[in-house]
Amino acid sequence: MWTSGRMSNAKNLLGLGVSLYFWGLMDLTTTVLSGSARPLTEGQEDNLSDKLHQRMKRSWVWNQFFVLEEYTGTDPLYVGKLHSDMDRGDGSIKYILSGEGAGIVFTIDDTTGDIHAIQRLDREERSQYTLRAQALDRRTGRPMEPESEFIIKIQDINDNEPKFLDGPYVASVPEMSPVGTSVIQVTATDADDPTYGNSARVVYSILQGQPYFSVDSRTGLIRTALMNMDREAKEYYEVIIQAKDMGGQLGGLAGTTTVNITLSDVNDNPPRFPQKHYQMSVLESAPVSSTVGRVVAKDLDEGINAEMKYSLVDGDGLDMFDINTDPNYQVGIITVRKPLSFESKKSYTLKVEGANPHLEMRFLNLGPFRDTTTVHISVEDVDEPPVFEPSFYFVEVPEDVEIGTTIQIISAKDPDVTNNSIRSVLSLCVPPG
Repeated sequence: MWTSGRMSNAKNLLGLGVSLYFWGLMDLTTTVLSGSARPLTEGQEDNLSDKLHQRMKRSWVWNQFFVLEEYTGTDPLYVGKLHSDMDRGDGSIKYILSGEGAGIVFTIDDTTGDIHAIQRLDREERSQYTLRAQALDRRTGRPMEPESEFIIKIQDINDNEPKFLDGPYVASVPEMSPVGTSVIQVTATDADDPTYGNSARVVYSILQGQPYFSVDSRTGLIRTALMNMDREAKEYYEVIIQAKDMGGQLGGLAGTTTVNITLSDVNDNPPRFPQKHYQMSVLESAPVSSTVGRVVAKDLDEGINAEMKYSLVDGDGLDMFDINTDPNYQVGIITVRKPLSFESKKSYTLKVEGANPHLEMRFLNLGPFRDTTTVHISVEDVDEPPVFEPSFYFVEVPEDVEIGTTIQIISAKDPDVTNNSIRSVLSLCVPPG
């Protein structure tokens, strides 16, 4: 009967020995009851031995051997001992080891059955080896036990730190998010055995990034931890997360990763004109649709949240001017709507409004998301030539009219001077000669 050098196998082996003895006794009793009370012959003994071996092979179950990984000693590492009950300690039994790693990773003392590991074992490279053992009669080479299979399992030690295979991470979360808003989940993996001890049980903690963010110690989920985080005050955060094995206990191995978090923009800032009064001027000769000037309302938000819509809401120049929004620069462009005349009206006043067209309901209390400014526009005079009224005259003159006779009075008007008329007298003049 095979036995191992481990106390944990003793009860199983004892039970197996009783079982084998019972089966052998049944065969022997059958022989006696058949009327053969004489001693067994050599052939009968061999037959009984073969049957015993058959029973053993059918009933035998090997237990595992265990050996710690990463042994760094200079001597071979003792794994365990194989032993046959037929071994009387006189060296007549020869033990043979075969299977995975036999002779390369593991050796057996063919006299004592002691198994040793002769190479450093790494559970993360290979967690177990399946081997077979034989016990032979050293003199005849005859098997003394049926060949049996057993496993040497490599027992884990905490020799691998947690690693963030997907790091560093990049994430974003809207500014002004409520406390506890999920940002991103980080995951650390530990190559140690998760089924043995705490070597692979990872606990997460935050080393940098407080008080703005927190991390769930069990899941690695990062959340916001501070109210009213304002992108316009601070946009980028570098958060460092640590994963420590051994359940975070003293002596555990640790790994870290960086999470770069950006606060994305929301429309939480109303537009504001930097000036409450603008002064502009335009020539009275400016053509329709020409530009008078520009106004701009500043918005600390960005993108769609900073888009602006400008309009004229009041003033005495609503009929004379227009305003359009430049979508690229978000400025309001004031243009001439109708022809201007310095002589008719020298100045105009406009009230301009700039408003965000895209609002977020939860931030309406921070508004109003619109602002106004006043624009004063002066119309500048242009030196214009006199204008004849009418512009065409038809005069008939008798053929015998005397020289110097007034035949028509014509008039012109200077637009630059109010009610300033110019009169000209058209007289008949004959050249000398």
